[in-house]
Amino acid sequence: MPNEKPAGGLQAVLNTLRHARRDMGWRRGARALLQVNQSDGFDCPGCAWPDPAERSRLEFCENGARAVSHEATTRRVTREFFAQWPIRRLLEQSDHWLEQQGRLTEPMLKRADSEHYEPVGWEQALGRIAQVLCALGSPDEAIFYTSGRTSNEAAFLYQLFARRFGTNNLPDCSHMCHESSGVALSEVIGVSKGTVGLEDFARADAIFVIGQNPGTNHPRMLTALQFAKRRGCRIVSINPLRERGLVSFAHPKEALGLLGRGTAISDLYLQVRVGGDVALLKGIMKEVLLAEQRSPGEVLDWEFIRTHTAGFEALRDDLARHAWRDLEAQSGISREDMRRAAQVYTSARSAIVCWAMGLTQHKHAVANVQEIANLLLLRGNIGRPGAGPCPVRGHSNVQGDRTVGITERPKPEFSRRLGEEFGFSPPAQRGFNIVEAIRAMAEGRAKAFVGLGGNFAVATPDSAYTAGALRRCQLTAQVSTTLNRSHLVIGSEAIILPCLGRSERDEQASGRQFVSVEDSMSVVHRSQGGLSPASAQLRSEPAIVAGLARAVLGDDDAVPWEAFAADYDRIRERIERVIDGFEDYNRRVREPGGFVLPNRARTRNFETPSGKAHFSVHPLPEASLGPGRFWLTTLRSHDQFNTTVYGFDDRYRGIHGDRRVVLLHPDDLASAGLREGQQVELTSHFEGQTRTLRGFRVVPYDLPRGCAASYFPEANPLVPIGSVADRSFTPTYKSIPISITAMETLK
Repeated sequence: MPNEKPAGGLQAVLNTLRHARRDMGWRRGARALLQVNQSDGFDCPGCAWPDPAERSRLEFCENGARAVSHEATTRRVTREFFAQWPIRRLLEQSDHWLEQQGRLTEPMLKRADSEHYEPVGWEQALGRIAQVLCALGSPDEAIFYTSGRTSNEAAFLYQLFARRFGTNNLPDCSHMCHESSGVALSEVIGVSKGTVGLEDFARADAIFVIGQNPGTNHPRMLTALQFAKRRGCRIVSINPLRERGLVSFAHPKEALGLLGRGTAISDLYLQVRVGGDVALLKGIMKEVLLAEQRSPGEVLDWEFIRTHTAGFEALRDDLARHAWRDLEAQSGISREDMRRAAQVYTSARSAIVCWAMGLTQHKHAVANVQEIANLLLLRGNIGRPGAGPCPVRGHSNVQGDRTVGITERPKPEFSRRLGEEFGFSPPAQRGFNIVEAIRAMAEGRAKAFVGLGGNFAVATPDSAYTAGALRRCQLTAQVSTTLNRSHLVIGSEAIILPCLGRSERDEQASGRQFVSVEDSMSVVHRSQGGLSPASAQLRSEPAIVAGLARAVLGDDDAVPWEAFAADYDRIRERIERVIDGFEDYNRRVREPGGFVLPNRARTRNFETPSGKAHFSVHPLPEASLGPGRFWLTTLRSHDQFNTTVYGFDDRYRGIHGDRRVVLLHPDDLASAGLREGQQVELTSHFEGQTRTLRGFRVVPYDLPRGCAASYFPEANPLVPIGSVADRSFTPTYKSIPISITAMETLK
């Protein structure tokens, strides 16, 4: 059962020190951590939570320190390692073991007839990729994937290269996380991003945190929540699991925090059923409308609704049609608790609603986010201080990558300006998203895969299907810092291109360089590492992309790729000319704290066809399951960042030494005839298909009846390739129908 101690505290400090000493050593570790999130340092390679205006010299969290320690490790993966380990034996190792081997040190090639990677020169590696790409029947037979850790500069060059090559096949990790947020918000408020800044957390009277576990995934957010709570802000947490960080937080930089004395975070904690968020939000809004009926003109912001919105009557009529018993049954939350949440909301002059992948990875994910927008619009909580929607990104520059052009569906205006700037006609046909890219590889319609960061083979859904798709490729190439399974689940040929990490010094022909990133709140700021590179053979991501572009497009290509690689200011000058909001980029990004990109929704200028924000109407999602079925949600452990597993302990949930676990309500264990610690088989069900995983240990846990939870990526094989969110096509990692069978029964 969950650890009852507050999140943070002395244990967070001790874990930080342990990882720093083990991975980096004391001197290197101290130097690295003192540079994290500093104006003259490097951006944390972990989450995208923004930096405060006034920063301490220790501006990092426990999980951020682990991400830095992992990147700045002194362990190395050399040519001798690859000579010793054939790919078939590496495939037998765990993901944790692979990642712990350390930093990649030189380009490596796996030939079509070989079981081993072998060292290869940079020009030979880039030349071989170019040969394969140029021999394709069509540019659309190539996939160019991007991870959220890629800088603005590298991402801009990457999309420029792909489009000059002739394709919009630019799927990225956003397709697997916040794509639903972007689709939903674009439709109803005209912008794909949130509208709040960090300063709004210091002004809000109420903060709703939905489908998010900041204690593990965005620990620095707890500081903002703690400060808000101490000044009187009321906080409502909505999540199937009762997470420690949303219950109590002990700030490790405070004396009382080190002693274990925490601040209670949530005034109200609603443990919604998996997939029940639409029903719950409708119930809260019904109570808001009832409060308006009791006190006409005092609850809803009628001036805002009439002036700035459309569709209110349709929303009001829809809410009236839903019976309370249906909303209670589907959400698992009583009407009384819905009323309590509504009272927190209506008594607040300004309110923020935050969310993460607990909302965006369902079939009805877009509806989840648009119901949040509905709630905010009722009281004019968009476009004023202390209020607004706040999607919290889980990777350090996934939002920035989208801003600078990483998308399979570029807007016509972006394509026009990109073409005018570089003198070509960008491809008009939309490219593949993540699921479409996997299917294209599986069906032989795509034959080459280039990954700029990430661990595609592990992060994606339906692991067996995805592995088969990658293995059908003629070539897979990965730009990476550390060894992972995507270097082993490969095409006939495979190439590893090792790159600099965020923490490392980047020297190019014009001198020392920096890159820039965009956080969850649209702040663009610089990032400049200071550590010595793990190997003299490492190249920066911009240099790798520029070199690959020149190799593929040839010496006659008019884009000055070498100049871009030599001086990143030249890249930023071009971004400035193509994308609005980056005016005077090179000067402003050098200012402490960077600059904020424009967002017209912040000033109630909604760039929708009507010029207004739109209320939207959604049916209740189908939530019924047959007997013996559960809704499985996948989640991170506290010893993990995305697909990178640091260890086997989940301190806040009280789970140690094991990741192949399934969490169930104690009463569900009893009714299913299961016992704590029993080994079970998990089977997912989708459109008559089943997918099965064996050897998961049952753990009783505080979550709603009929729901289950397990860690990703271990549970990713259960996620069907065809089960995606409506309109955003995000895989449904957070709502998978499963059955559970005791393994003794199967003998």
